[in-house]
Amino acid sequence: MADPVANLDEIRELLAHLPGPDLTAGTAAAERQAQLTKPAGSLGRLEELATWLSTWQARHPPRLDQPRTLVFAANHGVAARGVSAYPAAVTAQMVQNFTSGGAAVNQLCRAFEAGLKVYEMNLDTPTGDIVVEPAMGEEECARAMAYGMMAVEPGIDALALGEMGIGNTTAAAALCAGLFGGAAELWTGPGTGVSGAALEAKRAAVSAAVARHRPAARDPFDMLRRLGGLELAAITGAVMAARLGRVPVLLDGFASTAAAAVLFAADPHALDHCVVAHLSAEPGHRRLLDQIHQQPLFDFGMRLGEASGATLAFAVLKAAVACHSGMATFAEAGVSGPS
Repeated sequence: MADPVANLDEIRELLAHLPGPDLTAGTAAAERQAQLTKPAGSLGRLEELATWLSTWQARHPPRLDQPRTLVFAANHGVAARGVSAYPAAVTAQMVQNFTSGGAAVNQLCRAFEAGLKVYEMNLDTPTGDIVVEPAMGEEECARAMAYGMMAVEPGIDALALGEMGIGNTTAAAALCAGLFGGAAELWTGPGTGVSGAALEAKRAAVSAAVARHRPAARDPFDMLRRLGGLELAAITGAVMAARLGRVPVLLDGFASTAAAAVLFAADPHALDHCVVAHLSAEPGHRRLLDQIHQQPLFDFGMRLGEASGATLAFAVLKAAVACHSGMATFAEAGVSGPS
């Protein structure tokens, strides 16, 4: 992984310095919306998204010329308990598939002209089995977060964040239960397709992990260290870096939203620059969205991960920008405005 080595206290300190919304840019966007040739509010969330982009890009008009998708891949020690329908070796195999251009996210990035970067995170060394030990040490967690932060390069207009890691819906369910409470069965779903006894084993693993670590966790970042994973920590770091760099973020499904939710649990405004792209078919996702007060852009029954839903949402953002910037105003079109 990458230097410089951070520590979790440095990460906590950064949280206090996240920039707020640029109200000047947001107001300019809202004022233009009021002048466009349409009834007020008639483009619904497209109008909201254009204003949101301006507010968090700190510029008007908003742009979406350089969208970027980041996928972080890591392995989980808890996968050895049979919590997934696939073996842990699939993580590395899918990374190769990404590299070869054969995955769903490759096709979506190509369709919407988004850059794609995939980051492997110590695939040969899974995190600790969260049922019996913390997933990561403090330094390991901080390094993973710093790695995710450094992946947010200058010049990106918007960021789609996703993951690949066999066992990560188990870690995400445990992390959500640790952060927000609730029984394991409320957060734990089929993931890659487990059912019956395998699903019961997955729920038992989540329940045992939360019982072990929730009482001992100091704060949400310590909960991430104990119950998360390297790729989840990297996503948390990327969300923070995007805020610092004025880059709006599209979150993908259950796992990436769970990683971002660590920041919400620490500061309810820390995800104001984020929008959840889609409602995952993973049942814990709806419950999580209620907790973090997010309304997904669409519900297509997707549950693939790998930033597929977030990348698909670039199409919606591009539509929002095109309408906002390209439509005529009432004055330009010679159309009578509302009386």
